[in-house]
Amino acid sequence: MNEKYEEIATQVIDGAIKIHRGLGPGLLESVYEALLAQELQKRGLKVERQKPIPIVFEGKTFDEGFRADLWIEPGLIVELKSLETLAPVHLKQMLTYLRMTEKPLGLLINFGEELLKTGLRRVLNNPDLKSRLRSDLNDSNGIVSREGAKLSKEIQKSL
Repeated sequence: MNEKYEEIATQVIDGAIKIHRGLGPGLLESVYEALLAQELQKRGLKVERQKPIPIVFEGKTFDEGFRADLWIEPGLIVELKSLETLAPVHLKQMLTYLRMTEKPLGLLINFGEELLKTGLRRVLNNPDLKSRLRSDLNDSNGIVSREGAKLSKEIQKSL
């Protein structure tokens, strides 16, 4: 993966932790969005809030595809939540955003958690992930371990 994305992701996570430590959970998502955008701009990053992202379906472009909570150049997508806990649908949403934009990395950040690290997910856009995970979860005899089967089911549910 591009080192630039990793550097930006580190800045985003650091900024989110700073805000969460200062204010804690319980505010509206839009408040965290405004604060994180401001924090990242202070760090010299180019940030767009609620950036409209068009989609192409059956050869037609639709401007109403989705809106990225934060779009950080060169295209890191940050999806923010302020919920008690993340649900599997939130990960699916981010994966869809990454596939539609062909971007390699997105961050899903839930400011509603007591500890921010509990609500933080780095999401990779890797179309080969399912097949690679299946092979990684098999033991040398081609049998999926109990732990591997459980992990595989969780991953497939999220995709």
